[in-house]
Amino acid sequence: NKAKKKKLVNIMIITQVHLVLGTMKSCAGHSKMCSLVTQCHRSLEGACKWHADCRNVHQSCCQITQLMFKQPFCATGMNAAVRATVRMGIYTGAKVYFVHEGYQGLVDGGDNIKLATWESVSMMLHLGGTVIGSARCMDFKEKWGRLKAACNLVKLGITNLCVIGGDGSLTGANQFRTEWSELLADLRKGGKISAEEANRSSHLNIMGMVGSIDNDFCGTDMTIGTDSALHRIIEVVDAITTTAQSHQRTFILEVMGRHCGYLALVTALACGADWVFIPEMPPEENWEEHLCKRLIAQRGRGSRLNVIILAEGAQDRNQKPITCDQVKNLVSKKLGFDTRSTILGHVQRGGTPSAFDRILGSRMGVEAVMALLEATPETPACVVSLSGNMAVRLPLMECVQVTKDVTVAMTEGRFEDAVKLRGKSFQNNWDTYKMLAHVTPPEMKSNINIAIINVGAPCAGMNAAVRAAVRVGIIQGHQMLAVHDGFDGLANGQIEPIIWAQVGGWTGKGGSNLGTKRHLPGKNIEQISLNITKFNIHSLIIIGGFEAYLGGLELVTAREMYEELCIPMVVIPATVSNNVPGSDFSIGADTALNTITMTCDRIKQSAAGTKRRVFIIETMGGYCGYLATMAGLSSGADDAYIYEEHYHSLVSLVTTTNKLWINYTTQFLYNLYSEEGKGTFDCRMNVLGHMQQGGTPSPFDRNFGTKMGSKSVLWLTNKLKECYRHGRIFANMPDSACVLGMKKRSLVFQPLASLKDDTDFEHRIPKTEWWLRLRPILKILAKYDTVEMDTSEVAAMEHVIKKTGLVKGDKM
Repeated sequence: NKAKKKKLVNIMIITQVHLVLGTMKSCAGHSKMCSLVTQCHRSLEGACKWHADCRNVHQSCCQITQLMFKQPFCATGMNAAVRATVRMGIYTGAKVYFVHEGYQGLVDGGDNIKLATWESVSMMLHLGGTVIGSARCMDFKEKWGRLKAACNLVKLGITNLCVIGGDGSLTGANQFRTEWSELLADLRKGGKISAEEANRSSHLNIMGMVGSIDNDFCGTDMTIGTDSALHRIIEVVDAITTTAQSHQRTFILEVMGRHCGYLALVTALACGADWVFIPEMPPEENWEEHLCKRLIAQRGRGSRLNVIILAEGAQDRNQKPITCDQVKNLVSKKLGFDTRSTILGHVQRGGTPSAFDRILGSRMGVEAVMALLEATPETPACVVSLSGNMAVRLPLMECVQVTKDVTVAMTEGRFEDAVKLRGKSFQNNWDTYKMLAHVTPPEMKSNINIAIINVGAPCAGMNAAVRAAVRVGIIQGHQMLAVHDGFDGLANGQIEPIIWAQVGGWTGKGGSNLGTKRHLPGKNIEQISLNITKFNIHSLIIIGGFEAYLGGLELVTAREMYEELCIPMVVIPATVSNNVPGSDFSIGADTALNTITMTCDRIKQSAAGTKRRVFIIETMGGYCGYLATMAGLSSGADDAYIYEEHYHSLVSLVTTTNKLWINYTTQFLYNLYSEEGKGTFDCRMNVLGHMQQGGTPSPFDRNFGTKMGSKSVLWLTNKLKECYRHGRIFANMPDSACVLGMKKRSLVFQPLASLKDDTDFEHRIPKTEWWLRLRPILKILAKYDTVEMDTSEVAAMEHVIKKTGLVKGDKM
């Protein structure tokens, strides 16, 4: 009855066409549903295969979010982690408590520690900050404060702590765990707890999640809140650059990062900044003169604006701070440029969480609960982390130690060591930036021509990849050629040289500036081979979706007939559908995902005054359910119907053969819910359409596209050297035509021919899709009673010292 009084909004997300009907779940809060949907629900849900006794677990989890030993700031995206932890804990049968106001609430107890319910974390994914509060706590630093906190936990029978915060918060939690036995003994001696209570709470398990916009915690590639902060920064940069271009100005932008330059570095990559100051790698001596020369050179190449990004902790080699005003005065007085400076401040900490942060928080929250349930008294305090696209568990104090080592390295002037200690992702970003911003194109040319072509549907981030490829190619001494309108343009001779200045500002532009079409080489193979000879093309970069992959395969197959096609080729996946074999991620998918998530947020808001309504939202993706699944996680949808989940037991709905699966369209689902939900709920349908292909590229897609474009040209340069024989280039080996893709933790080149076995050509999807492991999380957080967990994501324990390859005594 209580549920019926609430205002309910349900969202179902499905992919574009030819969908298989997924598990139909009754609207949350309704005790009754139409008989048809109820029968579907029962027929589709199997028994849970994960931990046969997981529903009988009677442990208590304590949820804390706070920042101790640092400023009490929170990170956007924490609410997703709070929501996932609560719901996963409840799903496993555990009691979950909120601790309001961080460690201070733990010390004060009383109403600050409250039992969490499923409904208490509803409608919070889109909210910034943290709903359970965060506060600086000096009392917890003292032993008497920790005694009070321990007493409060023992009285409630809480033996598991899930802490969301930075290194200070997590270090405090580890100290609390280390002292636990001593604290219990003192409480027992003082008569505050009984022997039975002490025995019941004999050990304390700790699991941490890192929430920090600075991304300054070593061991994890991305911390909760970092991506959202990058969104805020890039929004400002895009707004500023329009004015700066009009007036030919130089802009200096200060971003957060007192001890870590990640935000500044990635921002510089994402906006194509001319210079970046980060604490890990101060500029060389006499940097003022080098900076001025750099700005003059950019203006000489036709640039109408200059952008300088400065981390708030920037310093020179003598550890003297470099400020925004200092750089502004230098540029304006020495060069006479019209110069402006902006300090973003706390704008970076607010706003709506990005789709990436919502998904990251949800994955980390679920993994934290699973790790706590599996913990033993011998298990060390851990943090759940992200490495590439994989969830991992890392010993907490190893991560804290390496994080401290970075500060020590910077203090001692070992800046190269500091960059390495930050991790592989940080180092790759720094290497890419250095190459694009500080390497001067050589006067000697290589006589190599590399053509760049966009194929398939346009998507955000394509232009970033083209820009990076063009500029890195010019730096290598090559001549870069732009092919317009896809393979049709290659066949029709729509090919022209493209120079450094032409791609200026392309990083932040959506769509495809080169023009793109879905047509494959097909019957134009002969004309394409003739134009390759005519324009003296030595290698080819194909940027696009599944059509780019198919087109590359056709060119490789045609090598037997046309020797002109025996040149090195690389395919860079760029499609909102994320369905290209050989890569876990595609350029453009993140931007589309943010568009869908934002739309779902607005739909929820529009329905705030409506009771009992179901929304069905159609996304792009064809037969690939990536967008639907990830959008379901980021928006808190009740389900995501995708092709990849085949249900052959729909006896109550379908009694014919599987060929009729193509009939389960968005319109069919809308009609089904509308008819069978009469009297219980009404239904609305939204087809998002091509808005998912447009928009300004997200920071992730800009950065990803830049790194992919850069790496592809470097690989082609080496491959061209390998294939140069007898005065000409001849590449007919399988590894001379590859897909460049992100696989787990690394960017890898995989021969096109080797990917055939992992390709479902009929449905245009890979046969193996990593994100299917996240489907159980979507269902658990949507309150499905039983979920198949045997194919879910499982995080392994790793060691951050081994990951960085740094051991005491070794030289780096």
